[in-house]
Amino acid sequence: MPDIVLTDVIASSTVSVIERGLGNFYHSITGIKDNLPLAVILKDPESQRVLGGAMGRSSFGLLFLDGFFLPEEFRGSGLGTKILKRFEDEGRRRSCRSAFLYTLSFQAPDFYARNGWKAFGRIPCDPPGTFRIFMSKNLEAFS
Repeated sequence: MPDIVLTDVIASSTVSVIERGLGNFYHSITGIKDNLPLAVILKDPESQRVLGGAMGRSSFGLLFLDGFFLPEEFRGSGLGTKILKRFEDEGRRRSCRSAFLYTLSFQAPDFYARNGWKAFGRIPCDPPGTFRIFMSKNLEAFS
């Protein structure tokens, strides 16, 4: 019988086994194998150092925005909207019909709402008074 191990350190080899196993299972059921990573990166033009950006993936006609960070000094400059638009446009190019993300109530739900995202649920989390907000966007309506 295999051992069951609990860990908070996930090796890249573990991620590969789980992702490959899920991908093969999904492909055996659907005939579709389209789980692709996606990142729109903000880089310093001189050093090429990564400053922030958006990352996620596309799969089964959905675009997942898993993380988005913009340094404080660039907020309000329009760069965030440009990064988000590039991310969404690439999702459309990959034939994604909808996009999904979750954010925290103290993060950027208003930013996403201004860019056409709609909240469809929320759950309380810590600290008290804080919520995870689940949002989606119909990419077909904005093509």
